[in-house]
Amino acid sequence: MIVPFPGGGSNDTLCRIVGDKLAAAWNQPVIVDNRPGAGGNVGAEIAFHAEPDGHTLLCSPPGPLAINHNLYKSIPYDWSKFEPVTVLAIVPNVITARLDLPANSAQELIAYAKTNPGKLTFASQGNGSTSHLSAEMFIHMTGIDMVHVPYKGEGPALIDIVAGRVDIFIGNIAAALRFEKMHQVKFLGLAARSRSPVAPDVPDAAEIGLPDLIASAWFAIVAPPGTPAAIVQKVNADTAAALKLPDVRAKFLEQGAEPQGDSSAATAAFIKDEEARWRAVIKAAEVKLE
Repeated sequence: MIVPFPGGGSNDTLCRIVGDKLAAAWNQPVIVDNRPGAGGNVGAEIAFHAEPDGHTLLCSPPGPLAINHNLYKSIPYDWSKFEPVTVLAIVPNVITARLDLPANSAQELIAYAKTNPGKLTFASQGNGSTSHLSAEMFIHMTGIDMVHVPYKGEGPALIDIVAGRVDIFIGNIAAALRFEKMHQVKFLGLAARSRSPVAPDVPDAAEIGLPDLIASAWFAIVAPPGTPAAIVQKVNADTAAALKLPDVRAKFLEQGAEPQGDSSAATAAFIKDEEARWRAVIKAAEVKLE
């Protein structure tokens, strides 16, 4: 199971939890192979060219499957040819602000930004990342003006939010939750259709007046092109069964991740919708990567 990002992050952790259960169900080892680089493109390329026999899978966040081909001039695989298996989990993005920002809700943030154009800063985990694009979506929907401060990962970005060096960060709730629980940052709104079970007091997108502000990190399993349907369905069924186990569900929720386990057809439709959503944001914000 190729994970196209380094060990220790949400992508790696969630895939390992499921991988352990699949190993038990199949009575054979499931090896998680971290192959980071180029925004996930390195690992995705390896999986794309693997034998389509069910022995190599890609466990990936949105970038390699729905975003990167819109950012880079070219990528070394065809994202649309992967065989979708299932969505493991969705981790909604949350508007996180420095504690002393003079705004205690999304509406107050918008009003403050409009009276102080170009003075607010937003952190991201890097150019073209979901946190960058989520903030661009927010800016486009509200008509505000903020300055982008890219970091190398969500950890450094959140540390500077805590330190008050940047104003907001629209990233996945799993990463920011421990800082919020320690009252080092504050949550102003969730970029999701419903409230999160891990932070039930945070209003959702509709409640903050932006029903189309839907932005999340999600993690899906896909197989190389040409993998037989029977194999795809077998992996889908066994993964869905693993996601229903109480201990797996509990571990996912500890990570701020909401378990899914969709059918392969539903997963294909989900990825298609996500690709269209992020393509529109990238085009509107004119984001490009070399």
